[in-house]
Amino acid sequence: MSLELESLKKKSLFKTITEWTLMMLGFVYWAVVGSAITIIGTLLYWCLPLRYSLPCGRFLLQKAFQVFIAYFRVAGLLILNDEELVKLSQCSNAMIIAPNHIALWDAVFIIARIPETICIMKGAILRNPILGGGARLAGYIPNDSTSQMLLKASAQLQQGEKLLVFPEGTRTKPDAIWLNQIQGAVAILAKHSSVPVVPVYIRSNSRFFEKGRPLFKMPDFPLRIDFTIGKPIQFKAEESNKDFSSRLESIYVTELSKPHPLRRKQKTDE
Repeated sequence: MSLELESLKKKSLFKTITEWTLMMLGFVYWAVVGSAITIIGTLLYWCLPLRYSLPCGRFLLQKAFQVFIAYFRVAGLLILNDEELVKLSQCSNAMIIAPNHIALWDAVFIIARIPETICIMKGAILRNPILGGGARLAGYIPNDSTSQMLLKASAQLQQGEKLLVFPEGTRTKPDAIWLNQIQGAVAILAKHSSVPVVPVYIRSNSRFFEKGRPLFKMPDFPLRIDFTIGKPIQFKAEESNKDFSSRLESIYVTELSKPHPLRRKQKTDE
């Protein structure tokens, strides 16, 4: 019995070391490729006309993200169900793509499938040496100034673009039951652009990359992530921004609280 227990411990230790090594190699790839895209993106940003720079930037980011995701899948670290994102990418109409925000890398999966999407990003990320160059080249919008962000985003939507917005404004807090309170920006954009908000429900078996979670805290692999697309939601003429935000939040809570193999576990359940 003791020999069997010792053998199990060795297998468990070997598995942990292997998974840790594979995960770190993935992040090394991210750092190297991210730095390269920043350098290339910065040069192209100043050299190319806008009609060429935008598709170029989006292509570079999509391919980098696709390789990153493929590596995690091949390494056995990730089981991903994102087929509904493929269907969404085939829609040519303007829309606000609005996912709940469970982890730091949520946007990576969406952009890998829907590269033409424009993101609203923290200004600090756009200035980040690893992430900034490609994002600037792709025409992503900084959120430093709320008024300027809303103006630029509304203009893009009226031109038929797809816009990625996280309605929570930040990653879901650890003590939130299903998601954070929906912020008002998505309601303002939906009202002034008259385009639908398309909820994207992200579920996972892990809180890896959650807000406040230490990066060195190893998750249980494989990570399982599922993307489900909800019905488009249009801003009603009689609604206020607050009413729309409340209605949208209720829709998220109703969906995310349904029985599902990857339904969010509360802290008391862990």
